[in-house]
Amino acid sequence: MAESPKIELFVKASVDAESVGNCPFSQRLFMILWLKGANFTLTTVDMKRAPAVLKALAPGSQPPFLIFNDEVKTDTNKIEEFLEENLAQPEYPKLCCRYKESNGAGDDIFRKFSGYIKNPNSGINNMLETKFLSTLVKLNMYLETPLPHELDQNPNATQSTRLYLDGESLTLADCNLLPKLNIVKVVCKQYRDFDIPKELKGLTRYLDNAYKQDQFRYTCPNASEILIAYHSVAKYLNK
Repeated sequence: MAESPKIELFVKASVDAESVGNCPFSQRLFMILWLKGANFTLTTVDMKRAPAVLKALAPGSQPPFLIFNDEVKTDTNKIEEFLEENLAQPEYPKLCCRYKESNGAGDDIFRKFSGYIKNPNSGINNMLETKFLSTLVKLNMYLETPLPHELDQNPNATQSTRLYLDGESLTLADCNLLPKLNIVKVVCKQYRDFDIPKELKGLTRYLDNAYKQDQFRYTCPNASEILIAYHSVAKYLNK
């Protein structure tokens, strides 16, 4: 059996520099390594006080970055591809999606969320909220639509019962989307008293199932970390 690789993941630190900070890219890679079942060291980095040795490892880079057998990787998308290729079957589970549509599900949510949450003008809030909500509805439709393998098992199915984007297991697509949805939930509740509507049953089911998984729940930053990160960009509505 091949010797296990030496892996160290450097992620953004919290404000107190002790725990994981708000960074969906850091959480994405943290989730991937945990789901792979790989042995790895997690190091939180406060870049304002980062030791010179870390600045030398990845000059000019912000976390996350990865050291894999002494090789430094700094691009999140490339790190994801690298881990899927190098932590491969049979020793490690495959995390890529069966269906390409799963990779793009929800990819417009964060952009509309940003426009919605950065606007202080109550006069255009409803318009921005509608646009943001439409992206959640679109994701919900994907989650409620049976996937081909579900239809193979039950040709008469009209509603999907799957747990996650691509089926019954968390995939790379979930590792990308879920950290962003967690941010959306926390910030929208604080600044707009907006909750994801329970009527979006597919999305509600998806999030409920995701929060039951240690690989997601225990990699999420504290809500206070998210709100600190958004303090300077999110706006309350003008009265």
